[in-house]
Amino acid sequence: MPVLTTKQIMEIIPHRQPFLLIDTVEELEPGVRAAAKKCVSYNEPYFGGHFPGEPVMPGVLIIEALAQTGAVAILCPEENRGKTAYFAGINSAKFRQKVVPGDVLVLETEIIRQKGPLGVGKATARVDGKIVCTAELTFAIN
Repeated sequence: MPVLTTKQIMEIIPHRQPFLLIDTVEELEPGVRAAAKKCVSYNEPYFGGHFPGEPVMPGVLIIEALAQTGAVAILCPEENRGKTAYFAGINSAKFRQKVVPGDVLVLETEIIRQKGPLGVGKATARVDGKIVCTAELTFAIN
């Protein structure tokens, strides 16, 4: 059973379809970490052009899904409710394998540093237990 449904996620972060890239939050430590899931389907709008005949989820959207996962964690505490977490940087992003329709992305982001409105999250995406992407994401809360 998820900790947060799609509807509850939308109460925390401002993203909406087609740009809401997490379906459920499975684990949550407000202000510390979150783990979410994204069920990747053939109906995703980007598959029409990325790539015809061989659909692959764009790496930047995997990074965005990881950022949305981290945004849920950082915006859950009462003092951050109603605010927005913006990208301030992406470091050390590595992609290890393709994400394709039918995959279930398990997204984990842990806040490893925060000073005032700025912070950094350590992010990992997995499919079937295998790492598909890692990155360090810098954010600014406004």
